[in-house]
Amino acid sequence: MKSFIVDPAEALCGAIFIGLGIAFAWQSYELDIGTAFRMGPGYFPLLLALVLVVLGGVIFLRSTRVKGEAIGAIAWRGIFFILPAPVFFGFTVRGLGFVPALFFSALIASFASHKMSPLMAILLSIGITIFSVAVFNYGLGLPFQRFGPWLKF
Repeated sequence: MKSFIVDPAEALCGAIFIGLGIAFAWQSYELDIGTAFRMGPGYFPLLLALVLVVLGGVIFLRSTRVKGEAIGAIAWRGIFFILPAPVFFGFTVRGLGFVPALFFSALIASFASHKMSPLMAILLSIGITIFSVAVFNYGLGLPFQRFGPWLKF
């Protein structure tokens, strides 16, 4: 008789996806769904929520077939550097402007890895900032202030 093996990491991820999908589907029912030809504002969120539930189900079922590693330690360094970066961007983008807010946000997030050197973090932040300005401001023509009123440029 074969033993029933469940990979706890994949089972947990699948259950989280299923739970989030059900929560988003529940929230989308408060909006008008519409039809496939006349989509309402709740149609696309409901569709994405159902895709999330299906993917969570696939991951959960896959967890019963593959023996994997147990859930490891929480990457606290990543949490403490990744989470504040978009918060910093949101609070400073109007005052500093897009370029400095994005540069410093990328700089903060780049230190989530202990392998990142300060020089590489600065180069990465410069590259992300140049690419983003080129795409969003010049390529797509989005109107935003590159430098804000706090900098007196």
